[in-house]
Amino acid sequence: MPANNRLHGIVQRLNQLPDFARSRALSLFFGKAVPFTGTTGIRIEHLDENRCVISLANKRRVQNHIGGVHAVASLLLAESATGFLVGLNVPDDKVPVIKTVGAEYTRRAKGDMTVEAVLTPEQQQQMKAEPKGATAVAVTIRDSEGQEPIEIEMIWAWTPKRR
Repeated sequence: MPANNRLHGIVQRLNQLPDFARSRALSLFFGKAVPFTGTTGIRIEHLDENRCVISLANKRRVQNHIGGVHAVASLLLAESATGFLVGLNVPDDKVPVIKTVGAEYTRRAKGDMTVEAVLTPEQQQQMKAEPKGATAVAVTIRDSEGQEPIEIEMIWAWTPKRR
């Protein structure tokens, strides 16, 4: 468990809810905490300090001109999943910030999108122990056919909070 991390405690309590309520509660909480994520309709399917899975239905409000999930909405999914993970692992005396985003669109996405991000135990320890640093967070985006239409790189940094 991350030392001195209030967010981790909140998520841990929400994860104790029954299965039918957990995803909705996590999604509502993060939609309020990070208002922009709440506007898109992302759904947090799973979240703990090791792994985050988020989905987005291919609805009109997030579509591009060819009926797929908009490129920026896909990036929001990846940034949210990786950011939630980093936020759960960085102690409260540090602030996480996205440092680098890279995306290569390799094929047309079809239908709904699902993103999975994971942190290794070594990355988690690094975030807890080092006053500042950066790490690439592994993230995979899949469409409704199970294909990976986008290759994503997300590098997150953390630094001490300013007093």
